[in-house]
Amino acid sequence: MLHVKVAGLSLANLGFVVLLRGEQDPRTLPIFIGGAEAQSILIHLEHVEIPRPLTHDLLKMVLDCMECRLKRVVISDLVDSTFYALLVVERDGVETEIDARPSDAVALALRCAAPIYVVKKVIEQAGLLLETAETGPAKKGVDGQGSALTQLKSQLEMAITQERYEDAARLRDEIKKWEQGHGKN
Repeated sequence: MLHVKVAGLSLANLGFVVLLRGEQDPRTLPIFIGGAEAQSILIHLEHVEIPRPLTHDLLKMVLDCMECRLKRVVISDLVDSTFYALLVVERDGVETEIDARPSDAVALALRCAAPIYVVKKVIEQAGLLLETAETGPAKKGVDGQGSALTQLKSQLEMAITQERYEDAARLRDEIKKWEQGHGKN
């Protein structure tokens, strides 16, 4: 498993994206999330004081009252473009795994100061080499194109094969933007 941290929150064509990145791996895992979860994550990241607890604050308070500890969050699987996560909670020395949406798991992990992990299979399936201020331009793939472009083309092929035409159209548009911004090969 790869230990990751929230590297950022972004707004994309289909909604909000939380970006998870590890220190030992140059890839970033982008996960689309809902607006409420994005707001909850951003409120925590920006240290915004709120008068009443949000859902994730409430869940942390419930865990605290039950003397449970969130040991870790694991982004555990990727099936049909849907990410899965587990909350690993400990009480009286016994660990229990609870199924959760990654967005909720990340928001709760931030509040509980719990580590976030991604299983190797998931980072290999969906991890991208993105350009950031720290990393510089995306590294070139085997085909001479940026790895992000290679990943987008792979996702486009999968969307077409699975007849997810709205996703395919969005990916086609992202590929066009990428090629225009980086010069078409």
